[in-house]
Amino acid sequence: MRLLVTGGAGFIGANFVHSTVAEHPEDTVTVLDSLTYAGSAEALAPLGDAATLVVGDITDAPLVDELVAGADAVVHFAAETHVDNSLADPSAFVTSNLVGTFTVLEAVRRRGVRLHHVSTDEVYGDLPLEDPTVRFTADTPYNPSSPYAATKAGSDLLVRAWVRSYGVAATLSNCSNNFGPYQHVEKFIPRQITNLLTGRRAKLYGTGANVRDWIHVADHNTAVRAILAGGRVGQTYLIGADCQRSNLDVLRTLLGIMGRDPDDFDHVSDRAGHDLRYAIDPTALRDELGWAPVHTDFAAALAATVHWYRDNEAWWAPLKDAVEAGYAKRGQ
Repeated sequence: MRLLVTGGAGFIGANFVHSTVAEHPEDTVTVLDSLTYAGSAEALAPLGDAATLVVGDITDAPLVDELVAGADAVVHFAAETHVDNSLADPSAFVTSNLVGTFTVLEAVRRRGVRLHHVSTDEVYGDLPLEDPTVRFTADTPYNPSSPYAATKAGSDLLVRAWVRSYGVAATLSNCSNNFGPYQHVEKFIPRQITNLLTGRRAKLYGTGANVRDWIHVADHNTAVRAILAGGRVGQTYLIGADCQRSNLDVLRTLLGIMGRDPDDFDHVSDRAGHDLRYAIDPTALRDELGWAPVHTDFAAALAATVHWYRDNEAWWAPLKDAVEAGYAKRGQ
């Protein structure tokens, strides 16, 4: 296939490009990324000329149309994603997540190109802490809590409408929290790892009771590839690895891996409107497409992630001070 990967220099997108080049050398890969603070050309540099990077904005309709015209399929990762940033300034989220997705949809509609739209479980809001057996399904009503989640929910609904109204050949996926290489240091797991690597203390929102359903980025991307290959047009697939952990549990696991005392961290101000629990039911994806996660030992996958950040300080160190300065201004 000739693949166009939007947001392919971001965390999940870059990992998707790496796995595509390694596992599907018959494909040609073009990345469209505006290289905002969250995009990194350095994340693609090890691939050399195996992937082509086009620096441009997802809302640039002529550019998007030109790139889509040369593709067999588009995998749409491009989005603003950090909840804290959306609470501070939601405008960029409206532009990227809504206008950007509209721009992609119009291009694939004109050109008759297959689309896979990547979204988040945060569109569903949150779940109660009391019953861990209750999980999100594709039929769960949308109930977003943050500007980030609201704009991703809006982008999902645009895709569904373009499938129904215009016959666009699109699939959707909503995934739980990812971790792994090349994740920006503003995010929870890499922030704590790099805090400890730089002599800072780890930080925990509130009491740390909030629960997330974690998945290694490589498992997310094998699911995306399976959906791209065999997913039914118009279908939403939920991607998860059955790995619910409280933030406190994740942090204490990290502290143990890094040889620290389990209480060697600071409590900081909680996030506004902080969702209580996310949990994904991936049964439909597993039954229909035969997908299953590989990185099922959470502690081992987390230890490998710590190892990656230790070995790749040159990639994340230039980002670290600015991120921590921003958190400090918010008392976090």
